[in-house]
Amino acid sequence: MAALEGPQYGPASGGKPDSLVLLLHGVGADGFDLIDLAPVWAEALPRTLFIAPHAPFPFQGAPYGRQWFDIMDRTPARMEAGLRHAAAILGDFTQAKLAELGLGGDRLALMGFSQGAMVALFAGLRGAVPAPACILAYSGALLGPETLAAELTARPPVLLVHGEADEVVPAMASRQAARALQAESVPHELLLRPDLVHGLDDAGLAAGTALLARSLGTMTAG
Repeated sequence: MAALEGPQYGPASGGKPDSLVLLLHGVGADGFDLIDLAPVWAEALPRTLFIAPHAPFPFQGAPYGRQWFDIMDRTPARMEAGLRHAAAILGDFTQAKLAELGLGGDRLALMGFSQGAMVALFAGLRGAVPAPACILAYSGALLGPETLAAELTARPPVLLVHGEADEVVPAMASRQAARALQAESVPHELLLRPDLVHGLDDAGLAAGTALLARSLGTMTAG
């Protein structure tokens, strides 16, 4: 199974991390696309290690960039199969990193953008990674909602952020995700941003800061 690596930041305070945030990029990008979020969120989480792993596979649509799973065939079965494989790869990486740091899933947060958000939601809710403290999903979707009830292993708080003007992944995807989470009693917040296209804005990042601080801000002993 493919190994993951990518840029990392922190802890800003120095010393041993007391928590881990994984930043999962979208199709055609790589870990450097999101690692610049780390200094912003580190202001609230100075003892956190942020890692932005490069997705395991080359992006087929360009001579550069990475992808978590193939999007050339967008039939639901193929998409879900690719997503399960990506979640398993992320799970192996995450478990090894948590063991290395001496941390449990309660000190883990998953953040993803676009395809990375799909991976974060799938892995974090269905047990591919240890049950995380929270999930932040920007401009993404919850794939395989029909199997969520049978496969749900954790109910961490979830933040869904989406631009109403997104023409890459329509905002309806996050609305549908919110309905699926509501049906399974998963705590969640849906933040829809008027005029925002496929990207991030200050309001969405501030909402992410708030959830990360609530979920990971309490220092552990030691």
